[in-house]
Amino acid sequence: QVQLVESGGGLVQTGGSLRLSCAASGRTFSTYAMGWFRQVPGKEREFVAAIAWNGNTKYRDSVKGRFTISRTNDKNTVYLQMNSLTPEDTAVYYCATGPRFGSLLPPASPSEYDYWGQGTQVTVSS
Repeated sequence: QVQLVESGGGLVQTGGSLRLSCAASGRTFSTYAMGWFRQVPGKEREFVAAIAWNGNTKYRDSVKGRFTISRTNDKNTVYLQMNSLTPEDTAVYYCATGPRFGSLLPPASPSEYDYWGQGTQVTVSS
């Protein structure tokens, strides 16, 4: 059974940093795209960053240059390093598994991701 467990969320001041982790099990994740999404109450879940099976990455425009997604295949773990955080980054962050192999760039649509973690809260105070 596929399981994803996020950790690393918390409360941080504007300009601070956090590193989220997503520990995956139940699948050989090195061949799958992995993504990070976030959601605030009353809004749709939105794409943040993703990494393809080949290591290629994609980011939403508002986090480019501040967030970095990476993976360690031997540990089945995906990370999201978040720097220069702002209150607009406040949300519940979810990791998810995407398509196996697939395109050279990972997808950004939540509909292309099948398994999801339970989420971790990130709160950025002003």
